[in-house]
Amino acid sequence: MITLGIDIGSRNTKIALYDSQAAKILYSAYRATAVSPLETVLELTREAFSRLGMQAADAVACTGYGRKLYPQPDKILSEISCHAAGVRFFHPEARTIIDIGGQDAKIITLEEDGRVRDFVMNDKCAAGTGRFLEMTALRLGCTLDELSSQAELATQNLAINSTCVVFAESEIIGLIAANVQPAEIIRAVHESIAGRVLTQISGLQYAPPLVFTGGVAQNSALVNCLARQLQAPISVPPDPEITAALGAALLVSR
Repeated sequence: MITLGIDIGSRNTKIALYDSQAAKILYSAYRATAVSPLETVLELTREAFSRLGMQAADAVACTGYGRKLYPQPDKILSEISCHAAGVRFFHPEARTIIDIGGQDAKIITLEEDGRVRDFVMNDKCAAGTGRFLEMTALRLGCTLDELSSQAELATQNLAINSTCVVFAESEIIGLIAANVQPAEIIRAVHESIAGRVLTQISGLQYAPPLVFTGGVAQNSALVNCLARQLQAPISVPPDPEITAALGAALLVSR
């Protein structure tokens, strides 16, 4: 049985094709969500089926902000359950999941058997999300990919005190005007995001092992900041962007 998991996010749309008999991922991909999210899904699936020599999957499950846009999936699933299943595929021992995407951040705690115990979600404010990093890169004239390496060059421990991205941007503008080096500002932004996660997670009874997923998990400097502030090692799946899509494909195969 080959299943298709689709995660239609506010920033990116992700898909994963899973072979339940072989217990392996056949294909995964993602791209920016277009004005028409359904068209993005169709483009991704057409390319996937073409590469695999398939006409269609045996079952389809959808998750994410746009999960109800796909016509007649076999299952519509919550992001929480999908992230839990996708992360456990890579890290069966995971007990706490930190998921940071372009527009929201989630902390999910799991029972020993992988069932969701509890979660908290920040989807009303851009602080603590990928949007904060995007704004920083724009203000400093660099790419998102450059942020991580720049943060590692910092030698000071500056603080950005605003918990709102709008006010934090004003702080960044002030630091630029004061000739503070970009690396120092970028490091401060990373520490600010990690601090926001620390505030979120403190409301839960969380336990190690901790796994960081979502597109922002590809930022190694933020991984290091989180590990330092949480005082615990943090693992990252091989492809953290697609864990929810993979989880959807896994859950629909059961």
